[in-house]
Amino acid sequence: MMLKPVTPAEIRRALLLREELALLDLRHEAAFATGHPLFAANMAVDRIAIEAEVRLPRKDAPVVLYDDGDGLVAAGAERLAGLGYANVRALDGGLKAWRAAGFEVFADVNSYCKAFGELVEARRHTPSLSADEVAKLIADKADIAILDVRRFDEYATMNIPGSVSVPGAELVLRAGSAAPDPGTTIIVNCAGRTRSIIGAQSLINAGVPNKVRALRNGTIGWTLARHTLDHGSNRRGAIGPFESGPANARDVAYRAGVRHIGASEAAALYAQTGRTLYRFDVRDAEEYAVGHLPGFRHYPGGQLVQETDMAAPVRGARIVLTDDKGVRADMTASWLAQMGWEVYVLDGGYDGALEVGPPQVVPKPDPAHRYRRPYEGTDVAARAMQAYLDWEYGLVEQLRRDGTHGFYVI
Repeated sequence: MMLKPVTPAEIRRALLLREELALLDLRHEAAFATGHPLFAANMAVDRIAIEAEVRLPRKDAPVVLYDDGDGLVAAGAERLAGLGYANVRALDGGLKAWRAAGFEVFADVNSYCKAFGELVEARRHTPSLSADEVAKLIADKADIAILDVRRFDEYATMNIPGSVSVPGAELVLRAGSAAPDPGTTIIVNCAGRTRSIIGAQSLINAGVPNKVRALRNGTIGWTLARHTLDHGSNRRGAIGPFESGPANARDVAYRAGVRHIGASEAAALYAQTGRTLYRFDVRDAEEYAVGHLPGFRHYPGGQLVQETDMAAPVRGARIVLTDDKGVRADMTASWLAQMGWEVYVLDGGYDGALEVGPPQVVPKPDPAHRYRRPYEGTDVAARAMQAYLDWEYGLVEQLRRDGTHGFYVI
């Protein structure tokens, strides 16, 4: 089928003007991770039937396809057309033309979310401790609480000794239980850098009374410093916000430009079919399964901030978040807004009819096609881990050269 071509300059213009656009890379994830435009989203051509209707909720949203000379665009367009997508075009010349135009190419996955995390640290000077400093605090039995903000399955695979699992968006909701004494120093860690920076800065933004530090470079830094990780831990932080935490979280969201809406405003948004709208429930999976608002997809808030391109590939779309306690939605929304999204938090709704059932799960890709993250698993080479950290350190400069991000930091 014949597709209307779109030039790299037209793509860049759409991004700068914040027009709706899903720029889809049709290669397998491992190839995508070798280099792509900042706001490109990966949707391998053989996964369109699995992913498209979940990730592209509006059938007439602008979609632009590209590959790197692999001959995938025609097949991708046919598969999308078969699902009813009616506004599909092709990047003229593919990735080679993007490079030839002098536009920036980013490696790895979830690149713009990671770049945003680096920008937050650069702008806010988020305080951190090295692996050796944290190891000494542990050895000295110092008054610390180590909060691991990754998914629970990542935490269970490997974690800092003595740490507790408190996934990212849960921090403000659970920090008061994890560290009830304001004299306790809270140390936030993830596998690498992004989630620990965002997590630590979330607590600081929300005014937690404790001293907060990120574990610099996460479990990667811990491993490179030759410290031992624990495996199979199952400690989870209980709900218990610190004093004023929920009110402060709402204030953080307001300062970031987030708007709270009620049922009537939400209905008006839902009726505007000319715009893409994503609806996410940012609670944990168990809470979602017990009862959730119809039409809301489960996506834990911490992961949503870490991998927004996977959850919402239509850049320029609207996002509505829900959370029965409000805190997680407010903190998640505050970060999405700073990444340039038009984001709303839905107030209430849980006293009406709820749907019951587990989250929808998209089947994982073939391991042979998946990009192996240098921060996952226990058998990653030290050289690969250090190369990953070096890449992250360079992301702020890449953002400057690219110039399309539109991020700001409150």
